Amino acid sequence: MEALLVSYGLEWANLLVRWLHLITGIAWIGASFYFVWLDNSIRPPKPGSDLAKKGVSGELWAVHGGGFYNPQKYLVAPPELPEELHWFKWEAYATWITGIAMLFIVYYFNASAMMVDRSVANLSGMEAVGVGIGTLVAGWIVYDLLCRSPLGKREGLLGLVMFVFIVAVAFMLTHLLSGRAAYIHVGAMIGTIMVGNVLMVIIPGQRKLVEAMKAGRAPDPIHGRRGKQRSVHNNYFTLPILFIMISNHYAMTYTHAYSWLVLAAIMAAGVLIRHFFNLRHKGQVSVGYPIAGVALLLAVAVAIAPRPVAPVLPAAAAAVPAGGSAQASAPAAAAAPDFTRIQAIITQRCATCHSDKPTQAGFATAPAGMMLQTSDLIHQHAARVFQRAVQTKDMPLANMTQMTDEERAEVAAWFQAGAK
Repeated sequence: MEALLVSYGLEWANLLVRWLHLITGIAWIGASFYFVWLDNSIRPPKPGSDLAKKGVSGELWAVHGGGFYNPQKYLVAPPELPEELHWFKWEAYATWITGIAMLFIVYYFNASAMMVDRSVANLSGMEAVGVGIGTLVAGWIVYDLLCRSPLGKREGLLGLVMFVFIVAVAFMLTHLLSGRAAYIHVGAMIGTIMVGNVLMVIIPGQRKLVEAMKAGRAPDPIHGRRGKQRSVHNNYFTLPILFIMISNHYAMTYTHAYSWLVLAAIMAAGVLIRHFFNLRHKGQVSVGYPIAGVALLLAVAVAIAPRPVAPVLPAAAAAVPAGGSAQASAPAAAAAPDFTRIQAIITQRCATCHSDKPTQAGFATAPAGMMLQTSDLIHQHAARVFQRAVQTKDMPLANMTQMTDEERAEVAAWFQAGAK
């Protein structure tokens, strides 16, 4: 009973922290999108106008919510510091804090099941956690050093190098962790880079501008340029990280043999689409970027499309009792196994988690609400069982219940014969 209460408590923590992560993430990304749009949309004042004399580098007029707005941007800083100054930082901090909390709740507290895939690498749960945390730290250090190096003055080349670096990290993680954990840690690394930009560069630079004005000194424009650079980087990171946040629902991506390459293509598509919108805000319409992005996504969809599974079983498979294993033998044309056999496999291998009362430690309710403890429920979810147990093979999770290839073949033959 105590273990059940702990699992139930963790599910509520998962729910509440995930909800808060979503809320703060929307606030942060919304602010990022707005300010990049604002920066790209403002137009310089007429030379010699009052605004130009005040040091305003650009302004625009907008209407929203029944009112008119007139934002203005100063090239470095206004002549006088206003009494009230709004800062945009807590959205970023709260998003990262809740994201790290999610990593602990979902992955680190159950690392052996959620992060370890022994068909990929024979790691312990603690070793997998170490790989994950090390990736976050190393990612920020490498990125920050690149930005501060001479490469930081060449935005296009810097972007290309960073993309190659992120793809290399994805390649490494997909050869150390489970596919799902590898993807989420690429996203967590990007999120750490983004919040590091806010915490370590953007906000400190803004504080130095304010301190200089309070001391009566002319602010150094370098802080504004650095902050702008990191802010733009964060803007391009948003679409890739949003995909990664939802990727755990789409096993066909992270279970693919070249999952790192799948992720690279999807991230590249996100960057291309984001670039289109950034150019559009400047009045430059280039449809080639979204077309290329959509073409990349279509190419990925075609490349990872499931292939037909041959309805072939080991000759002795039909005679194997539930929980047993078949000896390798020459394949034979498969007659669909009797449903009693299929139900026995699913009960032993799947229903320990997927039932109204899971018996697998760490689960208080059925994942994704899918229950398989009765024959009616198995028939209802037959397509999903086939997809996850046979096509993507990401279930059972980390193969905790040791489902054999022979059993997967039996499920495939049953489903392809009509799931009767």
